[in-house]
Amino acid sequence: MDASEISWNEQARAKILEDSDRVLREAVLDIAGSGGSISSDDAFAQLNARLKDRFIDYEPGPDIRKYADAIAAGEFAGTS
Repeated sequence: MDASEISWNEQARAKILEDSDRVLREAVLDIAGSGGSISSDDAFAQLNARLKDRFIDYEPGPDIRKYADAIAAGEFAGTS
């Protein structure tokens, strides 16, 4: 077997992605539901603080900024 053939099967890949989406969703909704207004930069910092230790080689990308902006804009108001 060649080393390039070593990978997760499709079922495991789907589970990994599902779990990572859940972690992101919980972080976004928790910060959004914490009450009060928050700046996009503060939301971005809080998201990064919650996510950085949950993933190997975590690097914030444009998706994290998108959710931080949405939190600051109150787009998740009333959800938890």
